[in-house]
Amino acid sequence: MAFHRAHGRLMVEGVPLSDIAEQFGTPAYVYSRAQLEANWKAYNTAFGTRAHRIHYAVKANGNLALLNLLKRLGSGFDIVSGGELARVLAAGATGADLVFSGVGKSRTELRDALLAGVGCINVESAPELNRLAGLAAELGIEAPVAFRINPDVDPGTHPYISTGLEQNKFGIPMREAPALYREAAALPFIRVKGIACHIGSQLTDLSPIADTVARVLALASEIEAMGIALEHLDLGGGLGIRYKDEQPPAHADYVRVLSAIPDRYEIHIEPGRSIVGDAGVLLTTVEYLKQTPARHFAICDAAMTELIRPALYEAWHGVELLEAPGESGVAATYDLVGPVCESADFLAHERELSLSAGARLALMNAGAYGFVMASNYNTRPRPPEILVDGGAVHQIRPRERMTDLFGMERPIP
Repeated sequence: MAFHRAHGRLMVEGVPLSDIAEQFGTPAYVYSRAQLEANWKAYNTAFGTRAHRIHYAVKANGNLALLNLLKRLGSGFDIVSGGELARVLAAGATGADLVFSGVGKSRTELRDALLAGVGCINVESAPELNRLAGLAAELGIEAPVAFRINPDVDPGTHPYISTGLEQNKFGIPMREAPALYREAAALPFIRVKGIACHIGSQLTDLSPIADTVARVLALASEIEAMGIALEHLDLGGGLGIRYKDEQPPAHADYVRVLSAIPDRYEIHIEPGRSIVGDAGVLLTTVEYLKQTPARHFAICDAAMTELIRPALYEAWHGVELLEAPGESGVAATYDLVGPVCESADFLAHERELSLSAGARLALMNAGAYGFVMASNYNTRPRPPEILVDGGAVHQIRPRERMTDLFGMERPIP
């Protein structure tokens, strides 16, 4: 693994994380190029010669350096906004590399996608189809589409990251899909390419995925019986990673489930977390140890502004000391909290650690939905992002300056 211990020090590839903390300060995000690339290659290798396309989900982590590395491997990209479209193009991708998902695409976003030559637009409603058809006609550009269907499959994950149930806002109910495909096939400047779906995130059980495959195949047969040809089936992303004690399936087992899809269809997937999640950590420093009648608190310089996942849905991240605690360490059961003025501002609850003020820690498996969800609440600059490649250390985004936070604001006369 890219993150490991050597002589008591927590390392990323060939570099001690404590050296990075010393050079760049904390909080800071640190990524491993080797782990990122190994995770992407694990998917690609599992498919072998089977026709497939991996579209990395940019929402998991959109740093340009990481996107460019994935592009060099041959990755496509799953985007969900006009901002992500601009981001992946800046990272070296072409429109043909992209699939545009998302439930609320604006006229400007759809127009920009058509002008960029996006490979497929995953349409999520009848009104979106009508808007897209009108724009495509205005521009004289054929719009390649798949409909994102909602298979009503329970992914068995946290409700905030479940997307494939009927009560979720995403996708088109299965029963409504055939009529929309018939309508789309008759529209000028619309070209039907496939079926798309995505049932949720952090999936650790293959049975919901197998159920989804069966439902998508049944729909594909119904659509093709109407004389509408399909090129690909997009099963989305969502494969989980190990944060605590989860047992995510092997890539080969996941691909084996998807391989129930006949060879005449190209398989598309949209992994994000499982590519970048365990390729990153968040470094933080303990500012104070504070004991109350109820708790031992380790007050850190990182907060919910840097890593909101624990506050948002009680996500669990491993906590590792960068170096041995030394004689000054106080062993206790700590709640790791930040300085933000919210009771929800915590990084971890009830962790057995030996800590002292100034101790430096790593929040593990923080590469996905970490920096990308960071905020400037309490006027806090977002942290730097560092990429390690063997023994080389690259700052791929500097720490924000205070003037970056309010430099665009103007007082009134």
